[in-house]
Amino acid sequence: MDKVWTTPTLTGRHVRLAPLQAAQADALRGAAADGELWTLRYTSVPGPQPGDAEAYIDAALAQRDAGMALPFAVFDADGDIVGSTRFYDIDRSVPRVKIGYTWYARRAQRTGLNTEAKLLLIGHAFERWACASVTLETSHENLRSQAAILRLGARRDGVLRAHMRHRDGTLRDTHVFSILRDEWPAIADALRRKLDRKPDTPDHA
Repeated sequence: MDKVWTTPTLTGRHVRLAPLQAAQADALRGAAADGELWTLRYTSVPGPQPGDAEAYIDAALAQRDAGMALPFAVFDADGDIVGSTRFYDIDRSVPRVKIGYTWYARRAQRTGLNTEAKLLLIGHAFERWACASVTLETSHENLRSQAAILRLGARRDGVLRAHMRHRDGTLRDTHVFSILRDEWPAIADALRRKLDRKPDTPDHA
C-alpha cells in the first residue's frame, strides 16, 4: 500500500478538510471568535489579538515541516472555515497517529460536521496508511470532548496524570482513548448510520 504521509484533502457531505495555509488566518480568527473559544483554557485555538492566528498557523506548519503533524482547515458545507484539526505524533514505524488540536466555531459544534470529519480522518489513517491504531486525547476538564470521543466508539485507555500544562499554566491530566484497526469497520458503519439518520442533530460526537 502506498503510504504517502502528506496532508490530504478529505471531502464529505457536511465537511471538507484541506491543508492549513497561511492565507487562512483571517478566516480562522473569525471562526474562533464565534463563541470566543480562546476563553476555554483547555483548547488550542487562535487568540483574539492581532497576529495570534498567524502565530497559530506558523506553529502548525512548523510541526508539519518537521514531520510531526499534518494540520487541516475545516470547512462546512457552505465552504466557510469553521475550525481546525490535525494528525500529530505520527509514528511511521507502527504505524499509528493521533488526531487532535480540534476546535470548531460554536455554530459547528455537536453537529454532523464533526462526526463526518472523524469518519474521514480515522478512515484515512486506517485505509490509506494502514495504521494499527488511532489515538485521541483530551484534558480532564474537557468533559464534552471526552463524551464526544466515547460516542465515536473509541475506548478509554487511561489517564496520564499531571501530563502537561494548559495554556494558563495549570496542570492537565490527559484522558487517552484509542481505536484499533480491527475495531474500525464496525465503528465506521455505526457512524455512517448516524449521519444518515440524523445528520444535523446535536447528539453527534
